[in-house]
Amino acid sequence: MSTLRPALLTDHYELTMVSAALRDGTADRRCVFEVFSRRLPAGRRYGVVAGTGRLIDLIRDFRFDPDEIEFLRRTGVVDDRAARWLADYRFTGDVDGYAEGELFFPGSPILTVSGTFAECVVLETLVLSVLNHDCAVAAAAARMVTAARGRALIEMGSRRAHEEAAVAAARAAYLAGFRFTSNLAAGQRYGIPTAGTAAHAFTLLHDDEQAAFASQVATLGKDTTLLVDTYDISQGIRNAIAVAGPELRAVRIDSGDLAVIAQQSRELLDSLGATETKIIVSGDLDEYAIASLAAEPVDMYGAGTAVVTGSGAPTAGLVYKLVEVDGRPVVKRSEHKATIGGRKVAVRRHKPTGTATEEIIVPQGVPDRQPNDRLLQRSFVVDGEPVALPTLDESREHLRQCLISIPWEGLKLSGGDPAVPVTVVPAS
Repeated sequence: MSTLRPALLTDHYELTMVSAALRDGTADRRCVFEVFSRRLPAGRRYGVVAGTGRLIDLIRDFRFDPDEIEFLRRTGVVDDRAARWLADYRFTGDVDGYAEGELFFPGSPILTVSGTFAECVVLETLVLSVLNHDCAVAAAAARMVTAARGRALIEMGSRRAHEEAAVAAARAAYLAGFRFTSNLAAGQRYGIPTAGTAAHAFTLLHDDEQAAFASQVATLGKDTTLLVDTYDISQGIRNAIAVAGPELRAVRIDSGDLAVIAQQSRELLDSLGATETKIIVSGDLDEYAIASLAAEPVDMYGAGTAVVTGSGAPTAGLVYKLVEVDGRPVVKRSEHKATIGGRKVAVRRHKPTGTATEEIIVPQGVPDRQPNDRLLQRSFVVDGEPVALPTLDESREHLRQCLISIPWEGLKLSGGDPAVPVTVVPAS
């Protein structure tokens, strides 16, 4: 697990508010906070909810130990009253929201946290840290999956991320439809299939390329992937087949003009009798590069930096806002940052054919349900106790179905309007 305990993800200003609210008597007011995005990242037509499963586990384990509390007292972050409150902290409220793998759009209330002001406000940074990261990675990964048109993808970005973010990114990419990850911690923690090849260093270690290939095949058998672009790609392919024979599972190419090289490599492999040997390409691939290779004889893509950094959108832009106090809607009126008061309920409206047409959000009320509407929120935590959540594979299938349901224009990589328009119905 993470070396950073969940409680230490609390920001200074959150504990400042807790201390003041405890002193003035407002800490126990019943409140509702909502997580939503005011807009999607530039060029995006949908967001993907990811990280909820991780978040609920972190909320369950959210505690302040004596050393942490002493640090907060010693540095003046909290007073004695707040320190005593932190020592007994347990989240006792409710968490509801969109399922992992659900799509979201501007204004979608993807998470609702209800409880006392104090117990909810200390979770703000934790909630946003998890969701902003995982949703960003999942949205980028989903676009890559669409661009790959059914071809497999392997997530290979661990070296481009913080060690814990790398594991979370592998999970989010798998949720979005990636087939494998190279991150073994993600494989152990979440049951994600792992895959990988030797690096150029292994080839350079040996006196020649054939010796390196022979060692790898002797250890792993012919059901392995040989990296063939350390020196000359065409000669690398010849050496690979000379060592492993035409039963070699795959070759990987990590450099060059991949469109041209993939064509040439396929022709060469076929001429050597390796007609079933697959071609895997990698090297700074994003959704646009993957889409540009759609007509080429590529069997699998390896994506690294782009996927773990959200492919140009490293955060989903989510915010955590107070919308209700003691049953009374509250609103923020700041220019360009105004909020809509009251707890929201949302449904996704569909045609009889299953195509999504609209998202309806109703503050402080119940939506007028139509036959093909789907209620979007579900319970994650009730009275402080987590409820059973879908498995990662179930959430992965949920996202696949959601992407099928949106109009085809919503899957375009070019910029445009959100795939599904959002309508906020005035409170009744």
